[in-house]
Amino acid sequence: MGRVSGKVALVTGGGSGLGAADCAALAREGATVVVTDVNLAAAQAVAERIGGGAIALAHDVASEDQWIAVLAEVEARFGRLDVLVNNAGVVLSADVEDTSLDRFRWVNGIMIDGVFLGMKHAIPLMNKGDGGSIINMSSVGALLGYPIFFAYSAAKGAVRSMTKSVAVMAQVKGYKIRCNSVHPGAIETPMVQEAEGRIGQPKEIPAGVLPYGTPGHPDDVAALVVFLASDESRFITGAELVIDNGVTIRPF
Repeated sequence: MGRVSGKVALVTGGGSGLGAADCAALAREGATVVVTDVNLAAAQAVAERIGGGAIALAHDVASEDQWIAVLAEVEARFGRLDVLVNNAGVVLSADVEDTSLDRFRWVNGIMIDGVFLGMKHAIPLMNKGDGGSIINMSSVGALLGYPIFFAYSAAKGAVRSMTKSVAVMAQVKGYKIRCNSVHPGAIETPMVQEAEGRIGQPKEIPAGVLPYGTPGHPDDVAALVVFLASDESRFITGAELVIDNGVTIRPF
């Protein structure tokens, strides 16, 4: 316990799925968590459930004005930001021929613009304190060819590249900031259920080592997020950490 004690962590898209699991895990390990989500009621429910001084803020990550306002509120309340988890995301099931420009821009606005704006505006606040850890949620979609998730994979590929650029920039400028990307495979979340056409029909995740093809639990990803948020991972930056039960290493 206490692996991120004393740290202030902001998690976007924290009202459900991976984001909610990240918030709970960080709070259990001692962080004060800022839960942001476009769905304020969902964010408030998570903040109340995890306790530990957590707060909830309405937040459209595609809006620069809202990023500025959210971070100003974080600074006013806590005076610092130590951990940023850029988790907010959406999925669009369509290949390149069936993806309209408007829908492509919608996906990219949330997952490319949102991550860009988060890093751009959080870095100065992190630098006012002791630096920090930026954790960008990418996907195995950035590493493999998924025709049906064309826009989603494109956005996650951009997240992967932006992460590395920021990691190097921080070192070059002497910032005490690390930046890493996390690449989950299929995780049992409402978003995955929706993409697979089984909303409200969750799969049971067994204990122990999981057979190939079994989705992971959100807590599996949250455990990695806590590690990256903690000082235990001080020697890791610019890395892409794959958490997919071996999907990307199979030769067939």
